Amino acid sequence: MSKSGRYDVLVVGGGNAALCAALSAREHGASVAVLERAPQEERGGNSAFTGGSMRFAFESPEVIHALVPDLSPQEIESTDFGTYPEERFFDDLHKITQYRTDPDLSEVLIRNSQQTIRWMRKQGIRFVPLYGRHAPNINGKFKFSNGSTLGAAGAGLGLVNALYDAAAKAGVDVFYQAAAKRLLHGDAGVHGVVARIAGKTTELRACAVVLACGGFQANAEWRARYLGVGWEMAKVRGTRFNTGDGIQMALEIGAQPYGNWSSAHAVGWDLNAPPYGDINVGDGFGKHSYNYGIMVNAEGRRFLDEGADFRNFTYAKYGKVILAQPGQFAWQIFDGKVLGLLRDTYHIKRVTKVRADTLEALADKLEGVNKTEFLKTVARFNQSVATGVPFNASIKDGRGTQGLEMPKSNWAQAISEPPFEAYAVTCGITFTFGGIKINTKAAVIDMEEREIPGLFAAGELVGGIFYFNYPGGTGLTNGAVFGRIAGEGAARFARRAA
Repeated sequence: MSKSGRYDVLVVGGGNAALCAALSAREHGASVAVLERAPQEERGGNSAFTGGSMRFAFESPEVIHALVPDLSPQEIESTDFGTYPEERFFDDLHKITQYRTDPDLSEVLIRNSQQTIRWMRKQGIRFVPLYGRHAPNINGKFKFSNGSTLGAAGAGLGLVNALYDAAAKAGVDVFYQAAAKRLLHGDAGVHGVVARIAGKTTELRACAVVLACGGFQANAEWRARYLGVGWEMAKVRGTRFNTGDGIQMALEIGAQPYGNWSSAHAVGWDLNAPPYGDINVGDGFGKHSYNYGIMVNAEGRRFLDEGADFRNFTYAKYGKVILAQPGQFAWQIFDGKVLGLLRDTYHIKRVTKVRADTLEALADKLEGVNKTEFLKTVARFNQSVATGVPFNASIKDGRGTQGLEMPKSNWAQAISEPPFEAYAVTCGITFTFGGIKINTKAAVIDMEEREIPGLFAAGELVGGIFYFNYPGGTGLTNGAVFGRIAGEGAARFARRAA
C-alpha cells in the first residue's frame, strides 16, 4: 500500500493489458496498484492461457533478429522469416472483420504494434520464433508466411510471469483476490474503486483508473444473452474470472457499449477439456491443423471449408460453427501424409484421439458419428481432389476440390494413406468481441461521445476492434498497445489532477 493509502493510478485486471498499463503508468511517474481478482496461483487472466503469439508489423527479417538476439547462425540460415508490412496487417484485419473494425483504433493498433513489442522487450519480455505452430518445414527450411512469427518465451504463462517480475521491479503494488465491484465516480469523473480484497470490502482512492479485466466469456448467462442460444454449452479456454465485471462497472456510470456484442473468438477445443482453462495445459487443448485434413460432424458430413485460408485467419470463427453442429462436436480426420505437419498441441497427453490402419476401423472408433455416411463422405472427398495442383503447406496452394457442395479451397489431399488419426473437438470460447468504447488515447467514452474523466480501458473489454473473426496473435498485441497507451494516459491525468 502506498504511504498515503492512495494511488495515482489503479489498474483493474491482472493480465497482459493490465500489466502493460501498470508498467507504462510507472514509467510516467505514477504510483500504481493492480487489482487481480484471482488468487496468485491463478493470476494473469486469459493471457496466462494463450500460446503467447503476438502479431506485429515488420519490414525486414532484421527486425526479428533484433528482437530475438540469441538466434543462432544456423537458425537464421534455416528460417525464412519473411516480412509483414503495415499495409498487409491493415488488409488482413479489415478483410477478416468484414471492414467493420474501428478505423481509428485499428490504425493505432497496427502503427504501434512493432514499437510496443520493442518496448516489451526492454521491460524484460523475451520472444522466440513460433516454429512449432506457424512455420512448416519445407525442404529443410522453416517458412513464416502469415504474420504470426514471434511469441513470448514460455507461451502465455511465461509472458505473465515476466510481466509480474517487471512490475515488481518497477514498484507496482499487486493485490490478489481483489475483485473490483464498482467505480467511485462523481461530477469530476472517476476517483477510485470499491473492491472486495481477501473477503473485505474496501474503498481504494486514485486519481485515475484503468479497466483491463477481460470480456464476459466466463459468464454463461451473459453468453446466452448476447451470443445466443447454445453458447452456455461452450467450454471456456481461459480464466474463470472474466465474467464482464469491468464492462458492467463502466456501463453503470454511463460508458458507451460498443462493438460486436453477439460474436466472440471461439475455436476448436478438445471435446473432453475441462469447463475452464487448465493453467498447466495452457492453449494445448486447441486443435488448429484442420486445414491439412477434413472435419466431420455427428452425421458423418463435412460442414466447413477447412482450407479457406491460413488457419490463423479462420480458427477463431470455427468454434462457433462447431457449436452449431449436432451434439456440439466434430472430429478432425488426418492420414499419414500430414501427421508430421500437425501442430504441437496435437501431441499433449490429455487428448481425445483415435488411430487406425484402415478407414473402416477408424470409423468404428469415431464415437457419435454415423459410420456409413462418414465413409461415403471420405470417398466423395477423395475423388474430388484436384491432383494436378501440387500440395504446398507454406502458401495458399489452390489445391482444392471439384464438384463438392462444401468445397475445400486449399491443401486438399485424399485421406488414403495409413495410419489414420482423428481428434474430437467442441467449441472453446476465448474472449468476447463486444465491450465499451474508447478513443485513440484509451480514454473511455460515454453515451454523449465524451471522455469519462479519469477512466481508461484496454484489452478484451474494449469493443470495436474485432468483428466476426480475428487474425491470430492480435489479441495480446492489442492488449499491450492499448495497455501501454492507457497507462500513460492515466499517469498524465493523475499528474494534472494532483
